[in-house]
Amino acid sequence: MADDSSPIERLRGVMARLRSPDGGCPWDIEQTFETIAPYTIEEAYEVADAIESGDAQQIRDELGDLLFQVVFHARMAEERGWFDFDAVATAIHDKLVRRHPHVFAGGEFAKANWEEQKAQERAASAKKRGDAASILDDIPRALPALSRAAKLGKRASRVGFDWPDVAGIREKLNEEVAELDAEIAAARTDAVAEELGDALFTLVNLGRKLNVDAEEALRAANAKFIRRFKHMEELSRKQEKSLETLSPAEWDALWVESKAAGKV
Repeated sequence: MADDSSPIERLRGVMARLRSPDGGCPWDIEQTFETIAPYTIEEAYEVADAIESGDAQQIRDELGDLLFQVVFHARMAEERGWFDFDAVATAIHDKLVRRHPHVFAGGEFAKANWEEQKAQERAASAKKRGDAASILDDIPRALPALSRAAKLGKRASRVGFDWPDVAGIREKLNEEVAELDAEIAAARTDAVAEELGDALFTLVNLGRKLNVDAEEALRAANAKFIRRFKHMEELSRKQEKSLETLSPAEWDALWVESKAAGKV
């Protein structure tokens, strides 16, 4: 008999079967929110990589993998009696309608209204928790540290806590690097880690001031490093030299040659 249910219903059925104590998959059955969360984050990054590749089929496949993560979490919540997939879909539907009155309620678009709506939601969440709302609430802790630093800086800037201009934050970066140098000279390991974090946080916010996304900038730098290093490996093989035996001067020569060859 043909299955005329929707694709999402069939996917939910597969998930229910995988989690079933009666003949389900042992691995899927033993998973929890905590054990699945890292896979969810990984799948989101794989979607980003697929988008960067420009391969439509790869994007489709990776989006499917990410959707499965949502279905997985929703199924575990349903088993606990918390909510199900329909509740997840309803919640995001209602949020989108609520945050877009200029589309669904005949109002006019205004970024201030959008921010006010989000502020109200943060206040409601804080009230439910029983504590005071903060403008820094709802910035996910699981974000990559660079992205989270930029969001923290941007959010704080909305209430006036920010450097007045690029020159001000550039001066702050010099100050942080000087403090880092002092701790390195004193060989205080814990303090070095703290000062390095301060310097990185400041550098991320310098990028924000310059409208440069630090996460994307570092991703691009990583890709550039990979291209150059692979070219150095190729040059080393042609010279019949082992990478482990190269001197600092030889490494530097290969690096310069890779840059000159356009491996940027």
